[in-house]
Amino acid sequence: MEEIKRFFADNDRFARHCGIELLEAETGRARVAMEIEPHHLNGAHTVHGGAIFTLADFAFAVASNSHGTLAMGINTSVAFVKAPTQGRLYAEARELARNPRLGTYLVQVTDDQGDLIASFQGTVYRKKQPLFPPADGPAVNH
Repeated sequence: MEEIKRFFADNDRFARHCGIELLEAETGRARVAMEIEPHHLNGAHTVHGGAIFTLADFAFAVASNSHGTLAMGINTSVAFVKAPTQGRLYAEARELARNPRLGTYLVQVTDDQGDLIASFQGTVYRKKQPLFPPADGPAVNH
């Protein structure tokens, strides 16, 4: 799983820009975290739904790409349960179903106390393209 960690550390500039940290990655699973900063807050002084979605989406991306085949999100939904204002948020993704073309994932976003903040579900389409090209092959263009 070091290869998947390196891949996302090197290539997911938006997650890095948002301050998201990849904590764990294994086949079909991922755990990420984000420290709540002032730029994550909306006009109501709670974490912006887009920031929570981005955290969940990054965990979804890591878990769904962990098989080494390029997986692209084709459908997602999120339910916001609690409006955090400070601390650290965590998103844990797990694979629910997988076949050669589609995969379905559940992501739960929690706070420092373990309270549920949001529930995210997503489906990916798996392309035929390997995520990690052979050593002598071309790199994936991002």
